[in-house]
Amino acid sequence: MRVVIQRVKEANVKVDSQIVGAIGPGMLILLAVGKDDTEKDIDFLVSKIPQLRIFEDNQGKMNLSAPDVQAQFLVVSQFTLLGDCAKGRRPSFDGAAEPKMAEAFYNQFVEKLRRSGDAQKFKVETGQFRAMMDVSLINDGPVTFILDSRS
Repeated sequence: MRVVIQRVKEANVKVDSQIVGAIGPGMLILLAVGKDDTEKDIDFLVSKIPQLRIFEDNQGKMNLSAPDVQAQFLVVSQFTLLGDCAKGRRPSFDGAAEPKMAEAFYNQFVEKLRRSGDAQKFKVETGQFRAMMDVSLINDGPVTFILDSRS
C-alpha cells in the first residue's frame, strides 16, 4: 500500500458537488492498494500513521502525533499513486489491485484506523470509492509525506 499524507488545517471531498467527507485539523490520507498487498500492509500503516510526529509543539518542532493534537483523518482512495510512468507516456497501473480487492482493503484500513488509538477513537471521514471526487484542502505547512508499506 502506498499513501500520501498531507497535514491540513481542513479538508473535504465532494462527489457531484455534495460534500461526502470533511475534517478540521489533521491528515488527508491518499491511499492506493497494490495487487500484492496483504492485511499486514494495512496493519503496518494503521499502526504507523497515527503515531507520526508531524504536528508542531510549542517550540514549532514536529514533535506531536495525531492523538496529542486530536487530529482528524480524511481517507481518499487514489489508485493512481501506483502508476508507473517509467516507460512510454501513458502510466501503467499493473501494480494496482483490482477494484473489488482494493475496495475491501480500503474499507478495512478505514475501520482499523477508526478503532486505533489508546483511549480515544479517531474521527475518520472518507471519500467515495471509485467516484470522481473533488478534494479540497488547506495545507498546514505544507507538510507532506509518502509512505509505502513495502519499504
